[in-house]
Amino acid sequence: MIINLLLWALFGALAGFIAGKIMGSEYSLVVNIVLGIIGSVVGGFVAGLLGIKYNDGFSIASLLIAVVGACIVIFLARLIKR
Repeated sequence: MIINLLLWALFGALAGFIAGKIMGSEYSLVVNIVLGIIGSVVGGFVAGLLGIKYNDGFSIASLLIAVVGACIVIFLARLIKR
C-alpha cells in the first residue's frame, strides 16, 4: 500500500519534470515535481470527465494523462502568480 503510493508519487514527479520542460516553466525542480503530483490527479479527473479510458496502472497512456494534467496545473499556477 505505502510502496504503491510512493510509486505513484514518483510517477507524478516524473510527469511534473516533463511538463516543466514542455511548458518552459520558470519554477524550480521541486515546485515542478509538486505541481506534477497534483497534475497527475487533475489529469486523471479530466480524463474521466471526458470519458477517456486509460490503464489504471503504470503505462505510457497514464504518463501522458499525468503530463497533460501537470501542464494544466502549471498553466493555472502561472495565472495565479500574475
